[in-house]
Amino acid sequence: MIKVKTTSRDPVTSYARNVVSGKIIAGPHVRHACQRHLDDLEQAPSRGFFFDLEKVKRVVGFYQDVLRLNGGQYEGKPYILLDWQKFIVGSLFGWVDSEGLRRFRVAYVETAKGSGKSPLSAGIGLYGLVADAESRAECYAVATKKDQAMILFRDAVAMVDQSPQLSKALSKSGVGQMTWNLAYHRSGSFFRPISSDDGQSGPRPHIALIDEIHEHKTNIAVEMMRAGTKSRRQALIFMITNSGSDRTGPCWQYHEYATRIASRQLEDDSFFSYVCALDEGDDPFADERCWDKVNPSLKAGIPGKRYIREQVNEARGMPSKEALVRRLNFCQWTDAKNPWISADVWMAAKRNYDWRSLRGRRAWGGLDLGSTTDLTGLVLWIEPEEYGQPWQLVTFAWLPEDDLLRKEELDKVPYLVWKSSGYLETTPGRAVSRLAVLRRIAELQNMFDIQCIAFDRWRIEDLKQLAEDEDIPLPPMEPFGQGYKEMSPALDKFEAALLNGEVVHDGNPILTWNAANAVTVQDAAENRKLSKEKATGRIDLIVAAVMGAGIAIGNQDTGNIDDFINTPLYA
Repeated sequence: MIKVKTTSRDPVTSYARNVVSGKIIAGPHVRHACQRHLDDLEQAPSRGFFFDLEKVKRVVGFYQDVLRLNGGQYEGKPYILLDWQKFIVGSLFGWVDSEGLRRFRVAYVETAKGSGKSPLSAGIGLYGLVADAESRAECYAVATKKDQAMILFRDAVAMVDQSPQLSKALSKSGVGQMTWNLAYHRSGSFFRPISSDDGQSGPRPHIALIDEIHEHKTNIAVEMMRAGTKSRRQALIFMITNSGSDRTGPCWQYHEYATRIASRQLEDDSFFSYVCALDEGDDPFADERCWDKVNPSLKAGIPGKRYIREQVNEARGMPSKEALVRRLNFCQWTDAKNPWISADVWMAAKRNYDWRSLRGRRAWGGLDLGSTTDLTGLVLWIEPEEYGQPWQLVTFAWLPEDDLLRKEELDKVPYLVWKSSGYLETTPGRAVSRLAVLRRIAELQNMFDIQCIAFDRWRIEDLKQLAEDEDIPLPPMEPFGQGYKEMSPALDKFEAALLNGEVVHDGNPILTWNAANAVTVQDAAENRKLSKEKATGRIDLIVAAVMGAGIAIGNQDTGNIDDFINTPLYA
């Protein structure tokens, strides 16, 4: 077994007292976890659990004396745990039962991105491999896919490469980035990556490290590990994660369970939690003083205030990034993976105007037909008459009349109220009448000088044929692809106009609802498009608005408004 020195103090209790007293700034769930530790020092012995300070000193010493960090300025340096990290590993290895076996069998750790969770986790795996007195220990880095599992495992391999003791004691299978196994022959133990796809192999984990649990769609990976622990006396499942966006997935369930355990709403002596969160009323975009609550390594310069400030500044200028920054950097669970437009930005663009007063102006538009039973949306971009004035959006929406109440209950929005208020048009039957849409477009041509309307190329021919059959004149119609090639530039145009105050809307509730639901996805080249599959609700009208931006901004001729040439919006 690898020999390690011990430290001379109790870093777990010291951290807990400093957090509870307010000397160390921490969020509500961490404060609860620390109070739980202090209470258990007095109360847990009656339940058969004890705090073994020698075990704490030993595991903290292992990090410092055996492990070495890697990468950048930390390359080859001893792994000196920060106070919050000592609290976690000290709690996990220090609390034992009457037989001296670990009390905690499951741990859930949720902190902001860049806090150092992965190397902390890798260190736990290596300690379980070589210093935990477990014969034939099986230690795993676990994910849904093998590639994801390899990310955490590579941290462990890099630590082994940097550590004189571990590099001599362990044997590696594979070379460099392709290393797939660490073997400790003295005890017949190994450490390797595994995915839920490998479940047939029947793992019997002593230590299971589950990375980014918020990315797991199901609980298969966790249950696969837990099922194999029945033959182990003190197995540990250690889960680390950023905050997530899916409140139906396993991560949210563990998050909720962990916070209730910490606050003592529930009792589970085998479950340890360390969940970073802001207090109610904290706004990390307005006050940096709350950043330490969710970035516990921040005082040590990890990840660094400069980096976080850059993220906040970008989020302020990019609506699609705000939710991502709040989730990853500030532990705020979001309602969608990557909402495109923040509520603040959208509502800042609201103006009071009657679209009928815009008669006679030039207009460009986007039409999202959807399926015959879904929401159909038309959004016109009405050109400003004078330099410095914004574009104005005019919105129309259609649904079939039949089953409108059922759709209202399904979508959880007031379609009937929107209909009676004039925001929603319905057509008889179970499908949206394309003829009604065409007639509305014909009417709008008499009100506006419509230059072009864009819509999904897959449905353009049917609509044109219907217009020809019914002898309804149409403005120029332009097919508009829904992929990255055409949608990404249109998104950029819409976003820039919105942020720069160059487009406004009248608060139409259906368009506003669709904007709140909108989610973008990105390809490898960082092109973006809207995703109806990942959206939190219908987005048909905002898709129409983006298509309108794609053909309106920058594409119009000068006409009688030569003063607009070479301005940022029209150049």
